[in-house]
Amino acid sequence: MEQSIRVLKHLEATSEVRFQLEYALAGGCAIDAHGTPLQDETMESARQSHAVLFGSVGGPKWEKLGFDLRPEIAILRLRKELNLFANLRPATLFEPLIDASTLKPEVIHSLDLMIVRECAGGLYFGEPRGIETTSNGGRRGYNTETYATEEIERVGRIAFNLARTRRNEVCSVEKANVTESGLVWREVMTELHRREFSDVILRHMYADNCAMQLVRAPKQFDVIVTGNMFGDILSDLASMLTGSLGMLPSATIGAATSGHYNPAVYEPIHGSAPDIAGRGIANPMAQILSVAMMLRLSLGMTKEAELVEQACINALSAGARTPDLGGSLSTSQVGDAVIAQMERLSIPA
Repeated sequence: MEQSIRVLKHLEATSEVRFQLEYALAGGCAIDAHGTPLQDETMESARQSHAVLFGSVGGPKWEKLGFDLRPEIAILRLRKELNLFANLRPATLFEPLIDASTLKPEVIHSLDLMIVRECAGGLYFGEPRGIETTSNGGRRGYNTETYATEEIERVGRIAFNLARTRRNEVCSVEKANVTESGLVWREVMTELHRREFSDVILRHMYADNCAMQLVRAPKQFDVIVTGNMFGDILSDLASMLTGSLGMLPSATIGAATSGHYNPAVYEPIHGSAPDIAGRGIANPMAQILSVAMMLRLSLGMTKEAELVEQACINALSAGARTPDLGGSLSTSQVGDAVIAQMERLSIPA
């Protein structure tokens, strides 16, 4: 996050733009300081903002607090109360990192796909849910996978409209062969396509096949739209096509207002990394690229977004890599490299 703020400060120093930044605790540190993953005051500040730039939360320290107090409640509450239902997770291979992926270069060269994950429903939010004691003294955990027409249609519209700005292809992913919620998902997506988006190519794929295809031939995909749990899993899988989980940003959006998403939440798709906490070697690229998504989608600053993205690419080309990418630079040194590249680039008139 520190390196991301440096990027925003550099934009302020070199242009007419000004950012009003407010800081708040969320997740584990908020539990330690305030006894809750997200204070009501923080929720209200987020509601009044144009965008939320979110860091990573959680760790073993808080694992035994129970579901109601787990650090992840912070991001789940933000999504729910801000009515954010679509998580955009791009998987784009930057050319300098083609050697960092475990896949063959010819399989991933020029990879550019977008996963649209429904993130306000499905298994993570469905009711009933809980843990109960069985008659034989054992324990049973249960969750409910549920999707309604309106939930599927609103995330489907995001995916279809995104595809119209890209290669015009959508792959809808579920498990219609074994789940009723998956069958409804497929039927609703098919009807939405027929009614509003017949100009876009639509195909359907089971989630297990999609996982295989992402590794076998990932460039066949343009936009993948799927439910909450499958989106969580498939986007992490797709991240490794690009070389590192530390490279992928995300945007969680709701309905657009005048072409902008306000507010929306921007964060790297990776979680926290307690095993390297305090060592200064975490990859800041995903957080910085989340800033670029924020500039583009919430603030309408396309040129500035492109500047940040190109600076990241140039920094990688110059060897700015943390250990997860096979390099030896620290978090702050990679931040230095990105800022240096921003200084060399100029925003087109």
